[in-house]
Amino acid sequence: MKIVVLKFGGTSVGTIEKIKKVTDIIIEHKKKKNKVIVVSSAMSGVTNDLIKKSKQISNNFIDSEYDVLVSSGEQVACSLIAGRLNHKGFKSRSWLGWQIPIFTNGPYTNSRIQQVNKNKLLRFLKEGGTPIITGFQGVNMNERVTTIGRGGSDASAIMIAKSFKAQGACSLEEPQPKLAPPTIIEAFE
Repeated sequence: MKIVVLKFGGTSVGTIEKIKKVTDIIIEHKKKKNKVIVVSSAMSGVTNDLIKKSKQISNNFIDSEYDVLVSSGEQVACSLIAGRLNHKGFKSRSWLGWQIPIFTNGPYTNSRIQQVNKNKLLRFLKEGGTPIITGFQGVNMNERVTTIGRGGSDASAIMIAKSFKAQGACSLEEPQPKLAPPTIIEAFE
């Protein structure tokens, strides 16, 4: 089974029109008989807006709740992508870090991915589904949502690609896509 991981950044999913374009890119890869795993960032500006809101609530917003708050932007983008794919006739669903689960350790706001549990995702891929995974987030051993820190969606995509021994990972950012060949994925620690 050839697996490709596509990661879309905030500017790539920044508007509804851009999300429609993103789904067309995903469909192109599906039509090439690839099993596609998608990792998405939040829509452009959403995370910054959530950070601003946390500061309006408290100058000392606790880190565990901060992670729950700022990781919610990815959930919106992933749900919209999955909804559009289903609309176009392609089985898809959004997956949050805790649902997979993507296990992390380290402090809130700057955790590191330790393990990606592949079982549920593999089953979904074999059923013809396209998982749309929230980048930037995971879950710790206390079953609390954690964030990987800024740039965490890239780290999520690379670790997912490594876990699935993907043929490659492509970060589709505007204006230029960035490719991570398998050698980069294998070397990532």
